[in-house]
Amino acid sequence: MSAIFHAGISGYRGRMGRAVSQVLDARDDVVVAARFDWGETADISLCDVIIDFSTPDASVALAQAAAARGAPALVIGSTGMTPEQEAEILKASETVAIVKSGNFSLGVNVLIGLVRQAAQRLDAQEWDIEITESHHRRKVDAPSGTALMLGEAAAEGRFGELSDLRSPPYDGVQGEREPGRIGFSSIRAGGIIGEHSVLFASEAEVLTLSHSAIDRSLFAKGAVAAAAWVRARRPGLYDMQDVLGFRQA
Repeated sequence: MSAIFHAGISGYRGRMGRAVSQVLDARDDVVVAARFDWGETADISLCDVIIDFSTPDASVALAQAAAARGAPALVIGSTGMTPEQEAEILKASETVAIVKSGNFSLGVNVLIGLVRQAAQRLDAQEWDIEITESHHRRKVDAPSGTALMLGEAAAEGRFGELSDLRSPPYDGVQGEREPGRIGFSSIRAGGIIGEHSVLFASEAEVLTLSHSAIDRSLFAKGAVAAAAWVRARRPGLYDMQDVLGFRQA
């Protein structure tokens, strides 16, 4: 059995926070040392690692507090951060180890690799890329963090930057689609956990790569696996590609 470690949960009253709690409580090698939400005080010194599914503001505040102490390690799943907030997380990672991901699913991370490879092999002038994502009505950011990860993988496959290749939202009369662009569509409805599709379309054929989340626990299990991995790592900013060994050190 692995050595016991002490974990904290930030945003524990949320949907993902509750799912993480269930996964941690079922493990024999973890002691949950702190559960707290935004605005609540917690002794983070009790934790080897904190799993955070809260808000961008709360995640930044937590990262700054951890960096000031030099501990604990963090797993951050909050999405919808501004460039300034992303910069604060990066700064904190100079002092503590942080795994940050828009999606902790093994399947999604495999999908990211496939999208990158497909975009690299399919001519940008002939193949359009459209990314569609669906989530529950309570999700506040769009496109989702996972959709943006898929877009970044597609842009990387085309040896470019998503900020340069991303199409604006379709609305009104915009003229023909510009070749080489990467488009996004978002759906917010009901209790959809998470669905993502990447469509590659030419004049002659269509290729679709997709992933559907059936049970929210898959994200929680991935986040807990990331916590077990990152607690012993050197300071730095990591993602699930690192955790799962898809990226060479």
